[in-house]
Amino acid sequence: MDRKAPIFSTMGCRLNAYETQAMKDLADSAGLGDAVVVNTCAVTAEAVRKARQEIRRLRRENPAARLIVTGCAAQTEPETFTAMEEVDAVIGNTEKMQPDTWKGMAADFLGETEKLRVDDIMSVTETAGHLIDGFGTRSRAYVQVQNGCDHRCTFCIIPYGRGNSRSVGAGVVVEQIKRLVDRGFNEVVLTGVDLTSWGADLPGEPKLGDLVMRILKLVPDLPRLRISSIDSIEVDENLMQAIATEPRLMPHLHLSLQHGDDLILKRMKRRHLRDDAIRFCEEAQRLRPDMTFGADIIAGFPTETEAHFENSLKLVEECRLTWLHVFPYSARPGTPAARIPQKVNGTVIKQRAARLREAGAAAIDRHLDAQLGRTHSILMENPRMGRTAQFAEVEFATPQDEGALVTARITGRAGTRLTA
Repeated sequence: MDRKAPIFSTMGCRLNAYETQAMKDLADSAGLGDAVVVNTCAVTAEAVRKARQEIRRLRRENPAARLIVTGCAAQTEPETFTAMEEVDAVIGNTEKMQPDTWKGMAADFLGETEKLRVDDIMSVTETAGHLIDGFGTRSRAYVQVQNGCDHRCTFCIIPYGRGNSRSVGAGVVVEQIKRLVDRGFNEVVLTGVDLTSWGADLPGEPKLGDLVMRILKLVPDLPRLRISSIDSIEVDENLMQAIATEPRLMPHLHLSLQHGDDLILKRMKRRHLRDDAIRFCEEAQRLRPDMTFGADIIAGFPTETEAHFENSLKLVEECRLTWLHVFPYSARPGTPAARIPQKVNGTVIKQRAARLREAGAAAIDRHLDAQLGRTHSILMENPRMGRTAQFAEVEFATPQDEGALVTARITGRAGTRLTA
């Protein structure tokens, strides 16, 4: 009888999706069958609620399968998931990347093994960047170069799910990207939890800019390199130099800003002030006039007044932000912010988040309108849709080769997509 392949459900960030692909390979090598694996997210209380909802749905649809829960929520709230009758096993973020975990799951399919396997994530000192050669569509690959975070923002639970910052060596990263280029990928995205902390734990303490410059020098056949979310206050000189001089580094940066008011930023224990963010954006656009920015912004942090919120709203224009990720604040048990009396009620939080999203939608409109008539190099994600260097979606009237870089003139708009 053929072994039934495990079902995987991924929630949350791109790094989770990357790790799900690695788990699929590990589970397949171990011979695990007839199982359901849920890779959870813990970034908000809503993410944990959705994880529980997903677990119950998958149990209803797969009553006989073994149900395994892992990911950040499993790491930070293991008792929540071990208490669920639908769950057979809970494994931590370290354990999910270990071949022996999946060999044990396959060998002990009848369930003799203890239900909970979650060790102290803070004791982990390295990350397994070599597990898979990228992850993504046939056009774009994601390469994990860093995991964990050494900072302790008062609202954030992620360090307790991911552990302290650890980096993948530059040599390993470069060799991995060379293999991806040889396989035909035209774009590589560097990913991590706190990407700008890359290198702090490596000999000589290199910076992210050093890694970027090394990749571009040693992999000359790579057409496009993209970096994911960064902390602008940690950006180093070499990264700014790459922004200014390297056209293969894509002109789109997603910034971990979180707020636009200095008092709230201090209460969040962020390391930048609003003027730091504005200066960075101005300088990046001076060096690279076609640069666009995305940003994470939280609405409704405890003690946020209307004046504080207005400073976040004004930041959209002052930093010329285009792609916003807006998070209504939700208290995460175990974080310092959860102990601050919440003086903003839920209705106001939702209203403020909606106003931020409206500002973001208006910024997208301005950006897309400005592209009409321009010519772009577009990476095709499927035969009808690709993305510009600034990450705007472009819809084509005629099919193109998936994964190809196509030079085309923008002829119009269809909602939040350009047309070419």
